[in-house]
Amino acid sequence: MGIFSKRGKNREARAAEIADQVADGKGFYGRATRAFLGREDFAKVQQTIGAYKSGQDVRQLLATGAPTIPAVVVSIGDTGRLVNFDPVVDLVLQPSGTTDRITLQTVVSKLRIPRTGDQVLLIADPSRPGGYLYAGDGVAP
Repeated sequence: MGIFSKRGKNREARAAEIADQVADGKGFYGRATRAFLGREDFAKVQQTIGAYKSGQDVRQLLATGAPTIPAVVVSIGDTGRLVNFDPVVDLVLQPSGTTDRITLQTVVSKLRIPRTGDQVLLIADPSRPGGYLYAGDGVAP
């Protein structure tokens, strides 16, 4: 087998496992990241990984045919963070037919950044009752 042999997991699975360790602050990678970054920077890393994971959850829910809810962008703010060169933003959204406002931190495509007044889609978050996930504008996958 040797030092360069393939292991049981592919690269994507291993990367996802490492990201989980970093987000949780556990395991070698999580503890090392927490040790080298300050409290504030480590919290930003955890938020960014959470935003990335919510994007993965949305793709899975859309593939299974989960219903979407239209919403209007009330405001958008830049967090200064990137995931795969796509910005992580703070969105304030108002679902259609309600006066409630929802605040989300999510990754958006740099090619399709929503603007104030744009209509976007939300999906109910199965892990948080009453919570929502950003599902894009419905035009691009």
